[in-house]
Amino acid sequence: MSAVYKDPEDRYFEDFEVGDVIHTRGRTVDASDFTAFAGLTGDHYPLHIDEEFAKAGRFGTRIAHGPLTQSIAIGLVGMSGYYGNGIAALLEIRSVKATKPVIAGDTIHVIAEVLSLEAGDSPRYGQIEVNYSVRNQRDEEVMVFQQVMLARRRPQEGEDG
Repeated sequence: MSAVYKDPEDRYFEDFEVGDVIHTRGRTVDASDFTAFAGLTGDHYPLHIDEEFAKAGRFGTRIAHGPLTQSIAIGLVGMSGYYGNGIAALLEIRSVKATKPVIAGDTIHVIAEVLSLEAGDSPRYGQIEVNYSVRNQRDEEVMVFQQVMLARRRPQEGEDG
């Protein structure tokens, strides 16, 4: 018998557990990502888009925008399928720390861990807090942050999901 796979998988607040750990695939960051992100956001700071300027600076080359690294990390966890279709909204991003630069050619991946679950009073939603540890190809942490999201609760019998 063949299997049927659904993307995204149905997930609910009740399916997540404190201590769950997600290891994502890697993604190599290119200099073209810096340019595309600068164009998308309007952040054309020379540290990200001007190699000659960046050569004279602390890192000796252009580095990724911090929010670019964060966005890629969020996408990698999303691509893992862990959240399925269970997330209803982003509530908060806490304590973003860029600990090492990401340069063109670095391959980053994420180790994410569920820190807390808050059922609250809502019959429809609960909160999930996840720590994102973004790491390069040498397994050095380049960024860390916590993301708090609203997750759908499992509908009770007779309710629409």
